[in-house]
Amino acid sequence: MRTTAQPNQQQAAGDAAPALVVKELYKTYRSKTGQDDYLALRGIDLSIGQGEVFTVLGPSGCGKSTLLRCLAGLEVPDSGTISTPDDVLFSSDPPRLVPTNRRGFGMVFQSYAIWPHMTVRENVAYPLTVNRRTRPSKQEIDAQVTATLDKVQLGPFASRRGNQLSGGQQQRLAVARALVMRPPVLLLDEPLSNLDARLRDDLRAELQRLQAETDITMVYVTHDQTEALSLSSRIAVMNQGKVEQIGTPTEIYNFPATEFVATFVGHINLIAGTVASVEGGDHLLVRTPIGTVESANHGGIQAGVGDAVTVCIRPENIGLEPVSLGSDPGGDIRGRVLSRSYLGELGECSVQCGSETVTVRAHPRLIPEPGTDVTINLNPERSHVIPATK
Repeated sequence: MRTTAQPNQQQAAGDAAPALVVKELYKTYRSKTGQDDYLALRGIDLSIGQGEVFTVLGPSGCGKSTLLRCLAGLEVPDSGTISTPDDVLFSSDPPRLVPTNRRGFGMVFQSYAIWPHMTVRENVAYPLTVNRRTRPSKQEIDAQVTATLDKVQLGPFASRRGNQLSGGQQQRLAVARALVMRPPVLLLDEPLSNLDARLRDDLRAELQRLQAETDITMVYVTHDQTEALSLSSRIAVMNQGKVEQIGTPTEIYNFPATEFVATFVGHINLIAGTVASVEGGDHLLVRTPIGTVESANHGGIQAGVGDAVTVCIRPENIGLEPVSLGSDPGGDIRGRVLSRSYLGELGECSVQCGSETVTVRAHPRLIPEPGTDVTINLNPERSHVIPATK
């Protein structure tokens, strides 16, 4: 029997001890009349390990920022629990609510909220000076601020005013202000969304370096799939207030559990069909409009002959060859190139195969001209079967 890698569909944090656990969390935004109440979170369960970069990924309105605000204590859930190894931060039964300032989390939000009248050093020192009871000595504050500014490479700008910094420097300042308290968890809500593409890339690498140096647990909210795939230890993909799938970036990209995850993360071909036969339990033969194709059952879905399924395959995982005059395409699928696009390091083309259009990506020199007859090859190990959407 052939074996395939099984994606981790569990919500446990692997071998790492949990830094943050969320159970059955619900949150409703209520209207005055009650007729327009909006259920933003629908039974969220998460276990986030110590030292993880745990990303919550999803479109606008899916509930990801609401979840982060509940973790921070800025929103009060309807029910459920939020806990750390040392404390229960929220519980609906028995009732308990730890206020934001006692949770000890660092927070970086989309608007950096830099104090423009303060210097960089004063901005970073501010959280250490707020509480007179726990305020360190001046020498301790200076040492912590200096060390934190060095971590984010802002030491040379310590005497500048907050409004004299570039966008990227302001983002690093916001991170430094959150880190100076040495929090167990750092919450980040779309922290790079206000920056241009090149700066986002640079600061994403900066966050990776910073996390590796400090081993801090990060909960990172974004709608940007590139950020999620490049930064994360694990990703929770949210849709309409629910978590659709949790997994490593490789699992989320290669083995999406639902059609929503498949289409939201990256480009993908979805080919509907019915099971023709089960090949040893880990592969299926599927009848589709482009022909009968073999696909791995990486997710281990329970599907029998005649069941409706969807074959998922990324455009870069499809083989493409022009048809030579008089050649025999054999078992490959025949098609004709409808259009092609130049994407820089990749080329993309649309191939008409029967009643379906299949997208293929490859090196630009390998993409034929429109009108070229081609064969496409679907590698069973590079495809993935999910249940058909009802």
